[in-house]
Amino acid sequence: MSQVMDFDTLRRAMADNYEQPEGPARNARAEQLLVEAERLGIPLAVIEALGHQLKVYNYSSEKDKMFVPFARLLRMWDERPEDFDAYETHSLHWVFKWMTAGMLGQPHIPLASVEKWLGEMEHRYRLAGHSERAVRSAEFNVAAHIGDLERAGRAYTAWLAADRDEMADCHACELHDQGWWQARRGEDEQALELWRPVLEGEYVCAHEPHAVLASSLLPLVRLGRPDEARAHHLRGFRLVRGMESMRASYANHVEFCALTGNEARGLELLAERPLYFTDSGEPRSKLDFLSVVALLMDRLVELGLGDRPVPGPPGREWTAGELAVHARTEALGLAARFDARNGTPYIGERTRERMAQRPLVDRLPLGVRTTRTAPVAAPPVPTPVRERDLPELLAEARRLSEALHPDAMEAWAAVGRAAEGRELDARDRAELVDHEAMSRGPEGAAFFEQAAELYAAAGDPGEALAARARAAFVRALTGEADDALETLSELREQALALRAAGGTEVRQTASVLVGRARVLVHLLHDGDGSAPDAEEAVRELLAFAGPHTGQVRLASRAAEAKAMLGGLAVHSGDDETGARLLAEAAGEYVAAGLPWFAVEHEVQLARLARGLGDAGTAQRAARAALEHGREHLEPVAQAQLHLQLADTLGDGGEFAEAAEHALHAAHWADEAGQAETLGAWARHLLGGFLLRQGRFAEAAEVLESALPDLSAETHGDGALVQTQWWLGDCHTELGEHRAAAERWLEAAEIARHWPEQRDHAMLAHLAAEALSHAELPVEADRAYARAVDLWRELGNTHGLVRALRARAWLAARLEPGQDQGPGPAGLDAARELMAQAARECASASAEAEDAGARDALISELGHSHRQFGELIARSVGDGAGEEEMRGAFEEALGHLTEAIATFASLGAEAVDLRTGAELVAGRLEADLGRPDAAAARAHAVLSAYEHEDGASETVRARREEAERMRDLWEASH
Repeated sequence: MSQVMDFDTLRRAMADNYEQPEGPARNARAEQLLVEAERLGIPLAVIEALGHQLKVYNYSSEKDKMFVPFARLLRMWDERPEDFDAYETHSLHWVFKWMTAGMLGQPHIPLASVEKWLGEMEHRYRLAGHSERAVRSAEFNVAAHIGDLERAGRAYTAWLAADRDEMADCHACELHDQGWWQARRGEDEQALELWRPVLEGEYVCAHEPHAVLASSLLPLVRLGRPDEARAHHLRGFRLVRGMESMRASYANHVEFCALTGNEARGLELLAERPLYFTDSGEPRSKLDFLSVVALLMDRLVELGLGDRPVPGPPGREWTAGELAVHARTEALGLAARFDARNGTPYIGERTRERMAQRPLVDRLPLGVRTTRTAPVAAPPVPTPVRERDLPELLAEARRLSEALHPDAMEAWAAVGRAAEGRELDARDRAELVDHEAMSRGPEGAAFFEQAAELYAAAGDPGEALAARARAAFVRALTGEADDALETLSELREQALALRAAGGTEVRQTASVLVGRARVLVHLLHDGDGSAPDAEEAVRELLAFAGPHTGQVRLASRAAEAKAMLGGLAVHSGDDETGARLLAEAAGEYVAAGLPWFAVEHEVQLARLARGLGDAGTAQRAARAALEHGREHLEPVAQAQLHLQLADTLGDGGEFAEAAEHALHAAHWADEAGQAETLGAWARHLLGGFLLRQGRFAEAAEVLESALPDLSAETHGDGALVQTQWWLGDCHTELGEHRAAAERWLEAAEIARHWPEQRDHAMLAHLAAEALSHAELPVEADRAYARAVDLWRELGNTHGLVRALRARAWLAARLEPGQDQGPGPAGLDAARELMAQAARECASASAEAEDAGARDALISELGHSHRQFGELIARSVGDGAGEEEMRGAFEEALGHLTEAIATFASLGAEAVDLRTGAELVAGRLEADLGRPDAAAARAHAVLSAYEHEDGASETVRARREEAERMRDLWEASH
């Protein structure tokens, strides 16, 4: 038989258990601890154990179990209230509210019993002298649940009018419920205003802002505030993910995904919580969950994905269509049970309304990886084109071609479809074949040749030469560059002669010249061409087309020539000239009404300007590229443009806007089917930008989403390390120190193979700090020891001594003989580590040649002496004798005196450091019973700031403490 716990051990065990994750394991432990309490034979022990059991049941999926311990507690109170101390008396009355809410969530409990319990609560609160605020809040919940909206309104008003007292729910929970009511009434703005203090962190509790973030999602979308909705989803889902008791809030996140085009994300959420489908301890939250599951599955079925495998209740495989039927049936069955209990149709009506919702937006990008759930539809059936439509189609195609519009190719494809099986004259057929050749890419040369023959047959020799030039250019791109250049040289001579004789127009001749210039530039970039030849050909084109820019096609040729000259300048190493010419070319395209042709050159300009350090031009060019290409670019090009602008903005510290463009880049990459490559990189950047804005929970969600797709082969191991590093920063800010350490250690494992080891050392040091914060001293010491070795190898004294000092503090926490990892434990070990840190500083400062570096090392030496003194002073335990205490304080004073002298040697730059050490020393002097010495320390501090004007907060605090120390000395005299 195990030994019976004493009361203190029982209390510690209950406190430890309450810190464990919600769930059956914690509940089972609470049940065991109640048995232990009963063995003690102490009524208060049983009362506390019952209260503990009730709390863990309430915050779990087994809420239905909490009624039994509460009934027992209430009976004990009625029989012997004197057995309850003040805290347990308060707790007993507090959980009356849980009972009312808990009964509402159990459809087998009659409504009459709920109402009776509400009356019992009101009676007992009145006897105890409590306000009716909590009672009216509970009445509001009952009325709102059954659909008695008139009574709910009266109770709501009475709730807000009653005084807040110790029985009122916390501010955060009250504001959540009040905002929920306003949102239910269609007052989304008012709801968000009520929730604002919770969202801003003014009021928080164990389950807030978790629930408010979830409840705010749809109101924000309805109000057209998608950025906030996205942020609340990322931040809020992270909070509820591991909390078993928050199924209703979890359901809100699934609902949000279903209504914002993020169905795939919704499926991921379902997969994370399979037991939510079956946990039956709280039917009301199960109804919420199943309702949104039905909503999500109906959405998938509507998109043509009814046969898609989806996560569902454990034990079998599910398709979306099957789960839609199952979830709807289960949800409506539960709703019917509630309605039968309540005597109203309200829950069923609300459930049907929820399942019938329509999407609020087509797609709200979230930043995390989600595959686009596209509809599966039959290919469109082409509308038969009647014979009389062909002339109209030809006219439209020619109009778009003349304007060089991107839609011209599709217009000519429509002509081709309409012309099938029909006779066309040579000119019409020539244009049709010419444009088909353009759509063929590398296979287009033969079609261009055919078009040339047709143009010649139609009596247009100039256009025939232009078509042959286009064929030669295609051949140049497919490995026949030398032959193509020879052909183009012949075509040039023919075109110029034909033009001189008046046999063709400027535009056809320019088409031949542009082909020759393109091939020469292509050869140059391939390493087989001549820069002078290429430049001569481009300048010829510019001189020929430049005087005719009133014509769209010739304006395009002149702008292209200008862009090619820019490219040639960059090729020769003259980036500034290249950037100027590219900017001119882009401007000429826009002026000619051809902004879509400017995009490529604006992208090049943005890249060049960024390299030249001209952030303004880089941003303007990237923005212009996005504006000019928005309607015409493929998704992958959209992603690349947004990424470029995000990078440029990030370089300038404009992280909020950079994050917006990284978000759009991730969205377009996913749309393009490049989630694992371009999308992962966009999420990597987005996470970093969110981190820099202090949006740590959102950043963590995005970075965790990016990490599985990042690979050293595709993105570089630097991206892997940086992502893990940023995640460690996020975890630290969120108080998740163990997780931070794991991230940094994983990153350090990659960085240890790099030639430069500074990142390895820094990551090891950060991991050690996190492990220390996570109360894992052995692991922390091991990581610090690794950092010490790395800093020493790097010759980085600052990192080395900080790691040594940290090891000293860890060593002082443990007694000799305890496992301390790679080093000894105890105060003596701590002394040696601190002394070693001081020696390293002194040695390095003596050898430093640069004055600034020397002063920095001297400052580090002062910190080492100060920390040495503080460590010794804090080592004195509560049970230390007078002699032991005095010895430790005298030793500590010696180190602090060294610190003061060291900081003083640095002059005015270190005055705050010196006065800080002086005050610590003064407190020790006072503890040693030496008020005169303490007063002298105080006067030294006041003298240091005697002529300080416009004092900083640090100076004001130091002065105030020094004055208190001086006044105590004077009072003692």
